[in-house]
Amino acid sequence: MMTAIMVVIIVLSNAAGDVLISKGMKQVGEVSTVNLRELWLIGKRVLTNGSFLLGVLCLAVSFFSFIYVLSWADMSFIVPVTSVVYVLSVLGAKVFLKEEISRMRWLGTLFVCLGVAVICLP
Repeated sequence: MMTAIMVVIIVLSNAAGDVLISKGMKQVGEVSTVNLRELWLIGKRVLTNGSFLLGVLCLAVSFFSFIYVLSWADMSFIVPVTSVVYVLSVLGAKVFLKEEISRMRWLGTLFVCLGVAVICLP
């Protein structure tokens, strides 16, 4: 039961972190310079962007939950199960970021789900 709860925390916080960081970086704007002054200004915008910072917090929760689980659970089970985050990230991109997801990308996401299901079989 504890393993299932921790997997849910890992997956949800990881997917939320990915979506929030993507949202934050879209708000900051494209990074297409190597000019140190511009990079400094972009860095300041990134580090003061609420979506970006919340995304980093979510990814930190995911990471520390992941290493906690690895201290007592089998990596050969936890790593594949947490790959469900790819499915939730695509759904998050569609719902929250309003991205267009092609059929091929949905098909690839379905293959990830099937692969996780096969790995989780006893």
